[in-house]
Amino acid sequence: MTTKFNTMYNGEVAYETGRAELDASFNDNYWEILPIERIETFDDITRPGESKNPNFERAEEKAAKAIQKHSMKIDGSEYNPQIDESFIMLGKARYFEQRFIPALEAFNYVLAYYPASNSIAQAKIWKEKTHIRLDNNELAITNLRKLIKIEDLDDQDFADASAMLSQAFLNLEIYDTALTYIKDASLYTKKNEERGRYSYIKAQLYNKLNYADSANAAFDEVIALNRKIPRKYMINAHLEKARNFDYATGDTLVLHEFFDKLESNRENRPFLDKIYYRKAEFYQNVGNEDSAIFLYNKSLRTNSDDRYLVSRDYLALAEHNFENAEYKEAGSYYDSTLGQLEEKTREYRRIRKKRDNLADVINYEGIAQRNDSIISLTKLSETDLKSFFEEYIAAQKEKAIQDSIARVESIRDNKFFNNKNANSKFGNLSGSNGSGAGKNGNSFSTARGGNRGLNQVGQFYFYNTSAAAVGKQSFQKRWGNRKLEDDWRLSSKSVLSSGNGDPTDIAENQGEEEDELSLESLLASVPKDKAVIDSLLIDRDFAYYQLGLIYKEKFKEHPLAVNRLETLLTNNPEERLVLPSKYNLYQSYAAMDAFAKADSYKQDIITNYPDSRYAAILKNPNIALEQDAASPEAVYATLFRKLTAQDYASLLVDLDKYIDQFYGDDFVPKFELLKATAIGRYEGHDAYKKALNFVALTYPRSKEGKKAQELLQTTVPALNFKGFVSDDDSNYWKLIYPFDANNPDATTSFKERLDEALEKLGYTEFSTSLDVYNKDQSFVVVHYITSRSRAGGLVELLKINKDYPITKPSIVISSKNYKLIQVHKNLEKYLSNEQESN
Repeated sequence: MTTKFNTMYNGEVAYETGRAELDASFNDNYWEILPIERIETFDDITRPGESKNPNFERAEEKAAKAIQKHSMKIDGSEYNPQIDESFIMLGKARYFEQRFIPALEAFNYVLAYYPASNSIAQAKIWKEKTHIRLDNNELAITNLRKLIKIEDLDDQDFADASAMLSQAFLNLEIYDTALTYIKDASLYTKKNEERGRYSYIKAQLYNKLNYADSANAAFDEVIALNRKIPRKYMINAHLEKARNFDYATGDTLVLHEFFDKLESNRENRPFLDKIYYRKAEFYQNVGNEDSAIFLYNKSLRTNSDDRYLVSRDYLALAEHNFENAEYKEAGSYYDSTLGQLEEKTREYRRIRKKRDNLADVINYEGIAQRNDSIISLTKLSETDLKSFFEEYIAAQKEKAIQDSIARVESIRDNKFFNNKNANSKFGNLSGSNGSGAGKNGNSFSTARGGNRGLNQVGQFYFYNTSAAAVGKQSFQKRWGNRKLEDDWRLSSKSVLSSGNGDPTDIAENQGEEEDELSLESLLASVPKDKAVIDSLLIDRDFAYYQLGLIYKEKFKEHPLAVNRLETLLTNNPEERLVLPSKYNLYQSYAAMDAFAKADSYKQDIITNYPDSRYAAILKNPNIALEQDAASPEAVYATLFRKLTAQDYASLLVDLDKYIDQFYGDDFVPKFELLKATAIGRYEGHDAYKKALNFVALTYPRSKEGKKAQELLQTTVPALNFKGFVSDDDSNYWKLIYPFDANNPDATTSFKERLDEALEKLGYTEFSTSLDVYNKDQSFVVVHYITSRSRAGGLVELLKINKDYPITKPSIVISSKNYKLIQVHKNLEKYLSNEQESN
């Protein structure tokens, strides 16, 4: 009796409190199939003496106390019928503390020494739950199936066993079998909360298997439970049913009314973020883009805690802007989307790639717009320019005033300062009869006013300390710390504004806006030097040309490409941009089926540029393409790709051939500089210096010869070897696996196996590369390792990986020293230094 109604009772209370806290703190991810059990897993291990939840710690203490003090084991038999319950509670408490091995020991003890316990089924089920947490899913499935088949279980035990079987199959991604067992669990459980959760999971599995009608029937089961279950299940069931709506045959008016009803229900306010998002999807599906965009933004303004939902809102807005060719805005929304996603996910990498493709568009659009604006100002007369900036200054000052008012209004309307809160928070201070004035006048109200003064917290400016602080700061920025006297606004008074009379303080207190809006400074900012203006024109024209190519080639947005390229031609650009712009306009108009415009550009090129390769292509595409493929430009592009691919040996052979073939051509110096770069990467610093010197002396007047000379004077001296970098100065490390350069197949095969091993271990933050070292040796390299110890640990982990064991000898080296050995080809020296230091 003491065990049951004292020790175990207190332990049970603590255990149930811990479960309630765990359920309340667990955030379900309704974007994925819900787990059967709400328990948050931790990466760190719970050690003896540590506790994630003090309630579970107390439950464990009480269970242990019951066992230690109240066990009555005589001649091998236990005479206290509460001890088996104590062991089960001990295991449960350890389970929720995520100490799964000790939990397993407790359940095994019950099974071994209390086979006749009336809780034996629960012990077996909890044992298999623990196995599932330890990723022993197959073992748990075998034991639970045997339990269901052989044991005569009551309904709740049968439901618990079926639910955990479903979880094991979910972990193995066998969804049809998981569905079978969760149906049984939802049918036999006696707990409404579990019935609602299991029915919701059942509906999710039907959706996963593309049985929308069955999923909707299961969601209806959840909805029918109504107030018997937490409201979040019901709301999400409604929204998932709406997601399954058949727009081809369904009545969209009924669905619209359903969303309006769901939104207007005050009890659904905590779920408005999800409701707005699903309603936005509805509008998007019926073609009402404006309403959809409004609701996506409205969902964002709810400040949802669901990061994935926020990412969906941002992604929808990004895709909308992308489809409407608003690439700058799309880029911003993609950035916001990425900020809400986990970096290691496949979706993050996909969106990151798409965002990177927009980088050039955003950059060139910014250059074009900025330079166009500046150039337009340079064309204005002094009078017009002055008028323009005066209007601009006036508009900015008015905007600053309105912004300041808006800030004050925002603070004044803050819920902390409204009348209702003021009364509830401070009302008692003035006395119940409304006359709290004291002898010394230090009261919160007057005899007549009662709480009147407090009511004005949200009305009178200076009662709101935050609003007053904003106003004071704004005043000081504009006027400085002026004395309270007549004509204080006169500029002559500014010398007196500092508290100590120091004019330096006065200058510092002048508003930044006033400096920025100075007419003189704005007029002075407009460039007048012809060289500066010409530079702006060149950059602007090049930006337009690049935008035309990007819109045409990357995004197939031919109308935008035409707009940018025709704008470029109206700007009278450099001659080198004219012909390729016209050829690209011809191609874009042809893609748009605007054949008349395409033909006009075709005839222009053939007539005015008859000797160009573009004209040759237009006259005879097949022959011209063959000739074009053998041109110096095309050959150079091919050779440069070999440089990027680190195919240095083949590249150097080809360069020698083509330098002879194009001897006398203006393109030869480019081949020579490319050759010097390849030699430097293949043979090291000294060979690079020698090759650059050859280019500088042989082609001194060419652009490439001048570039080689510049590199000899700046870059090459900076690369001189001064010793290896200390490990203490290194933030990143690399793991190197050396290979014979003459065995590329073995190197490639090893890299693939290494990539698979890293993926299997979850180290997606690392990347690998195949780097050429010299003609005899190449490396497979693991990048982005943050410490030497972590690199060593990775080596050991790869060695014991049972699926993809990596046992090949490796070298750990800092990123800075890796760069040095690649530049100077002195790996042996580095290794000998390492041996000496060890």
